Amino acid sequence: MSDPFKDHASAARRVVSAIFFMCGTFIGMWASRIPHVKEATGLDESGFGLLLLVMAFGAFVAFPLTGMLIDRMGAAPMSKLLAAANVAAFLLVGLAPSVALLTLALFFAGFTFGALDISMNGWGAEVETAYDRPIMSSYHGLFSLGAGTAALVGGLAIEFGLSVPVHFALWSLVVAPFLIWFWRQPWPREDSAAQESKAPLFALPKGALILVGLLALVAALGEGAMTDWAALYQIEDLGYPESLAPTAFTVFSVAMVIMRLAGDRVIARFGPVIVARMSGVVALAGCLLLVSGLNIWMVWAGSFVMGLGYAVLFPLAMSRAASDPNMSKGSALAAVATLGYGAFLFGPPLLGFVGDLLSLRASFATVAILTLAIPLLAGALKVRD
Repeated sequence: MSDPFKDHASAARRVVSAIFFMCGTFIGMWASRIPHVKEATGLDESGFGLLLLVMAFGAFVAFPLTGMLIDRMGAAPMSKLLAAANVAAFLLVGLAPSVALLTLALFFAGFTFGALDISMNGWGAEVETAYDRPIMSSYHGLFSLGAGTAALVGGLAIEFGLSVPVHFALWSLVVAPFLIWFWRQPWPREDSAAQESKAPLFALPKGALILVGLLALVAALGEGAMTDWAALYQIEDLGYPESLAPTAFTVFSVAMVIMRLAGDRVIARFGPVIVARMSGVVALAGCLLLVSGLNIWMVWAGSFVMGLGYAVLFPLAMSRAASDPNMSKGSALAAVATLGYGAFLFGPPLLGFVGDLLSLRASFATVAILTLAIPLLAGALKVRD
């Protein structure tokens, strides 16, 4: 008798990979135009940090709701619905004509991004189980490829003088047709889904999953700092031209892609604990190079090394959450995401306050200090019955 999961696994992997790539493009597009959006609002670092905090709050609200709905409806249907919502959300961000409407649009974008990220990781974990080998890192590699590609396109959009509304609208039109393909992909419900129908709305990580969540928090904070503040750090603290500013994030994303696409084989060879510990050391080295800011090449080298170091940490945390023996899949993913994606979205606004009080260099120095915790937390990635 055929296994319905294995029968659909190859096609589902392609769809999940495409969703990860699409989600990454919107983050890269947003990162590339943050200086323009900030200038249009007329806000300083603290004020703009509060605006980013609204986006973070939207995601934070989404986490527990998404975890509950994954357990009740399944990760695949949620991913398909939220992919469409994510396209609409970032289109609204680009078109928002005032700070008030931008605030609402960023809340919606944060909500859909946070919810989609949890659900697509859940679907990806189900496909990984069907493959019976690590593939989660490759999904995140395509997310980073999408982010880096969109950031590079963002730099070209700036060079050609495209406004933010036109840029965001064009990108949404390119991505929208793929939503039909996503929706048509069949995927069976897990047998445990019905048993998890009474999953709680709010779930906190338990046992070792607390440490996994903290590891995800530190890793996501580093990635979020690069997404939201790398361009402004180069412009405002280091005095580099605006057209070069997106390059650091592009370099960071390229390194993430390289390591994440290779990560599945590396993890299968050495195991998640050793890989996570070495990744923490590499990420710290990259942070120190970036903070030094001696010249543009040193900044870009630091960005690349940071990308290599942070690349597989979040995929490892999400795989560990999805296989946790003590919590349902949706609840475990939501619990880890509350810490991890919370840091990705809440962390940059807090770093903005540090930047306003001291400097953005001090913000990245804070990231470097926190990275020291990664090797200490890595042992929690081992699943224990």
